[in-house]
Amino acid sequence: MRISARADYAVRAALELAAAGDDTSVKAEAIATAQGIPHKFLEGILGDMRRGGLVASQRGGKGGYRLARPADSIAIADVIRVVDGPLVSVRGVRPPELSYSGPAEALLPLWIAVRANVRKILGEVTLAEVAAAKLPDEVVGLAEDPDAWTNP
Repeated sequence: MRISARADYAVRAALELAAAGDDTSVKAEAIATAQGIPHKFLEGILGDMRRGGLVASQRGGKGGYRLARPADSIAIADVIRVVDGPLVSVRGVRPPELSYSGPAEALLPLWIAVRANVRKILGEVTLAEVAAAKLPDEVVGLAEDPDAWTNP
């Protein structure tokens, strides 16, 4: 699985908004500066997140962006899907839409298992948990495995 720059930036921007609190608007420039994200690129991402119902925007001197709902109700997967589409695809196709034959037949359940695991982690971890650095024990355990940090 590859996390695009767009998805990474979107999650980081959402985390800045989560850290600011539910009722606080943050200017795009402040998010861009805090996270080292190109401002124009961020504006497009925030627009997608607004259209996707994850952020709300307000114009004016006290304007900016804020989360459209509480951070504990927004999963990391929600953010990624809004800016990049499906979490896991093979050649741009969702695994359930694939079919294989012969010795490759067992690839389909393998891709489905990969999809299920990605969805389990990204779909269950919320912006609030990441912003508070309180990841679920299962995620912490996976990340603490030394083999997780190395390429074979």
